This record gives sequence, C-alpha cells and structure tokens, in this order.
Amino acid sequence: MGELRSSQWYSGNDRNAYIHRAWMRRGTPEDSFEGKPQIAIANTASDLTPCNAHLDEVAQHVKMGIWEAGGVPLNMPVVSLGETQVRPTAMLWRNMSAMATEEMLRANPVDGVVLLGGCDKTIPALLMAAASVGIPAVVVPGGPMATGTFRGQALGCGTDVWRLSEEVRGGELSNRDFMKSESSMIRSRGHCNTMGTASTMALVAEALGMVLPGLAGTPAVDSNLLSGSHETGRLIVEMVAQGRTPQELLTRESFLNAIVALAAIGGSTNAVVHLLAIAGRLGVELSIDDFDRVGSSVPLLVNLQPSGRYLMDDLHRAGGFLSVLREVKDLLHPEALTVTGEPLVSYLDDARIWDEEVIRPRGNPLLPEAGIAILRGNLAPGGALIKPAAASPHLLEHRGPAVVFDSIEDMHARIDDPDLDVDENSVLILRGCGPKGYPGMPEVSNMPLPKKLLAKGVRDMVRICDGRMSGTAYGTVVLHVTPEAAAGGPLAIVRTGDMIRLDVVNRTLDIEAEPKELAGRRPSDAAAEGYAKPVRGWERLYVDHVLQADTGVDLDFLTGASGPEVSRESH
Repeated sequence: MGELRSSQWYSGNDRNAYIHRAWMRRGTPEDSFEGKPQIAIANTASDLTPCNAHLDEVAQHVKMGIWEAGGVPLNMPVVSLGETQVRPTAMLWRNMSAMATEEMLRANPVDGVVLLGGCDKTIPALLMAAASVGIPAVVVPGGPMATGTFRGQALGCGTDVWRLSEEVRGGELSNRDFMKSESSMIRSRGHCNTMGTASTMALVAEALGMVLPGLAGTPAVDSNLLSGSHETGRLIVEMVAQGRTPQELLTRESFLNAIVALAAIGGSTNAVVHLLAIAGRLGVELSIDDFDRVGSSVPLLVNLQPSGRYLMDDLHRAGGFLSVLREVKDLLHPEALTVTGEPLVSYLDDARIWDEEVIRPRGNPLLPEAGIAILRGNLAPGGALIKPAAASPHLLEHRGPAVVFDSIEDMHARIDDPDLDVDENSVLILRGCGPKGYPGMPEVSNMPLPKKLLAKGVRDMVRICDGRMSGTAYGTVVLHVTPEAAAGGPLAIVRTGDMIRLDVVNRTLDIEAEPKELAGRRPSDAAAEGYAKPVRGWERLYVDHVLQADTGVDLDFLTGASGPEVSRESH
C-alpha cells in the first residue's frame, strides 16, 4: 500500500500528529495509525428515513470486512433524507446532503469510503459527493422491503397507494378498506419494492460500476445483503491499495451503460436528473438527449410495477439485475469497469433468467422500445421527459385543451370541483413546481384525475408539469418541463383553453398558437404569487443557485470537483 491520505494527519512525532492520534485511539489497536487505510462508512441510517433504518446493521458487517482486510472502519453519519417524511420535498436537500458529505470526506483523515444508501435521494447524494472528492468509493444499497399483501393481492409500495387512492375517489373502494391497506403496505425494513426511484438508483449505481456486481436489488431482509456488505468492506481496502477512484470508474461509457439499464428495467424518470448531476460533478459529457438517443430503442425486459406486474423480490428470485444486463450485453460498452477493477460485462456470462414472466428474454420483451423520450417544442424549448412504458398508448399522440393550475394548492382546491370545465380529452397543466418555483421540484406531476372523470371510468389523461413524479407512479405524464415557469419558461404563459399537442413519436410538445401571439403574453400573476421567495438559509441559497432539470438540478457552484486535498492544518 502506497502513502495514504490519512498519513497527512497521523504520521510523525510532532504535536499535531499527536493530537490527531490521541483523540482517535479510544480502544483501537495500537497499530491502527501505522499504514492502515482509514475507511469512512457514510451512513444514511435514520429513524426519520424509515427505508434506511436498518443500515446500522449493514454498517456493522461492512466494518467486519474492513477490519478483516486490514483497514480501520469509521462510522460517519451523514445527512439522511426520508422521501415520505420531509417537506416540502426531499429533492430540496439532495444537493445539501451531497455538499455536506463531500466536505466531511475531504475534511477528515479518510482514505476511502463505503456509501450506505437506499431511499430515493440518498444514493444520488452520496455518489455526487464521492465524485467531487475523488477518493476510492463503493456503494452498498440497502435493498427493497419484503412484499406485503392486502385482500390476497401483493402490494407495490407507492404504485398501489396511487391506485387505491384513485379507487376511493372513484367510488370503487371504501375509505375504511383503504385505511386497512395501510397496515399491509410496509412489511419489513428496506426501501420501496416497486421499480421506483430507490430500486432504480440502486440498480443504476451497479450499472455505473459503483456496486459490488450482483449485490444491488438484494432484499433488505436477505442475509446475502449482510454477506455482500462484509465483502464490500474487504473490497474498499483493496480499492485504496490500488488507487481505484470514481474518476476511473465513472466514465462516459459507464453512464451510457446506465442509460441502457434504465430502459431495460423500466426505471424511474428521476434517474435522469440524478445521473446528470453525478456526471456534472465529474465533467463527463452527458445530456438529456443521450437518454433518448441511447435508451429509447432498448426493450423493456423487467415486468415490475409501475410498468408491469411484479415486485423487487420477484426480480431477485427470477435471476436478478445481472440476468437483465445479460440480455442487452451487446448494447453495453465492454470497457466500462466496476469497483472490482473488472469490466461490468465480465460478470454477465453466468447470469440466468429463472422466471421469464418476471424477466423477459430479449426476444419477448414487455415493450420493444421503452426508454425515456425527450420532447421539445414551444412549450418545452429546453426539453421535457415522458416515460412511454408507464403511459397509455392511445395518449402518446394527443391534442386537447389545457386546464391550467397555477400551483399545487390551486390544483388541490379545484381538481374535484364538479363545475371544472374538463373532460377526458383535456390536458391538465400544473406549473410552479420546478426547482426554483416550489422550491425543490417535488413529485407532483402525476396529478390526480378529476373525481367526476374517475366516476365515468377514466383512468388516465395527459398531464404536463415542471416538477417530477415518483418512480412508483404511472400515467401519461410529461414532466421536467424546461425552463420551468418560475425561470421564465413558456409554461408560465399557457392559458386554460389553449390547444396542446403531444406527439411522442415525433418528440414534440407544443401550444397551438402563433409565435407573435405567444410573445405578447405576460406570465401568470397568480402563478408568480406562489413561487418560492425564501429570505434566508438553505432555501435562499438553493433558489439563488439551482440549475434547471436539463442539467441535473445541481447548484451552479457545486458542479465539478474539488478533489481530496486540504492545504491547512487545524492547529
């Protein structure tokens, strides 16, 4: 092992080295500071992040692996974000979590880091931080929960919340039974068991090469997660010895492999902003157009909610993520490496599909083309996303009148008004939900349908928003409209009654109006009144510096990397 970064703190006989060593002894072996790599365990365990509450146990198994391999493990709690708990949206603090983790990794005497994440924003934030610091790093995903059942049917976290709540509003399910389902939804430790954002980012992290191959997607209750955590602890010591850093692993080819994987698994649209943000920390060229160019022709092979029928424990049982990648191996860049130092494709030959209903063979896909589509037009000059796999085929080409909501509060107040002028051909538009406007770009784009249309049997409509949507959600939803309304985007000037044309095949999204007429319009005053106007704290910093969805919603001063060096002593 070459000279360690931590030796800048611990080597020598002067007063400063004495202070650094003495305060860290606390029962550690005498030789803990003599050439042994110091490994941080960036741990997002928190009782307020219920999907990550078990990560302290995972950390213990990582620690055992680090000790066994000759390293010194150091638990480092970091900012944790519970998707279902924090208001106004966990996305508001993804960048703060990334920044805080980055600064703590740089400021402390650590040579490598194991990143423990699970819930939606935790893995992206950890990867953004590790990419900016550049010390050896590896991810251990916390894994999906076991599947609960209600009335004899398996429940998909999130996806069935949206479905059952709409059944209540449509008069098909009593509120009493809806409340009963609540105690059946969450059966165990772990994150959502659908192909939501948490599952997506765990698998995408493995496709990027940042997870021990074969570990992502292992259920949280499975003992194999603990043995894989132990092995990861051994691995990070090896990575430090060999100087294997995120800069070596997270290449453009790795990101393109992640896009292929995202399409094949029917993953969350949230992966787009997260991958763009991670790439931005590394200076890797990646754009929203890459998601369409590379991913749009990739077949959907994973039959999981919300795009299909099954759940994450079924995916694990049916062969796991590597068996999915084996089916699209010819689409992957063979030179892209993993944390082991070996190419990702070298782990695919032995993978097998054991249930072809859950993981479809390449010749029998769920959909022949399933990647995320990028739309542009006079309503979204900077681009917008739609996930065709989660949309209704008959709505992918649609023309209808706009019904505009100026804020989330406006939508909630009027969506069920029996006098609302809306029918199944209408296009629901919600603005003021972008990074600056909300603030934080919440998961509200999959608006509930008007109650009077649900009563008629309508279950999907075209919906357009500058916010995001949960990876567990479904429907013909156009989201991430850029620029957002609060940043002066055309969404700010749409009026109720405007004809909107969506054409996914031709990748267009337009208001049918003359350019001169649109140019003469003023943005909605009612919408502007609801935009965020913070005066202090993180929200002020965020609104002043956040970038738009097409570049990953990072802060402008956080793009790029500062590396691991700290030039001055603390004493």
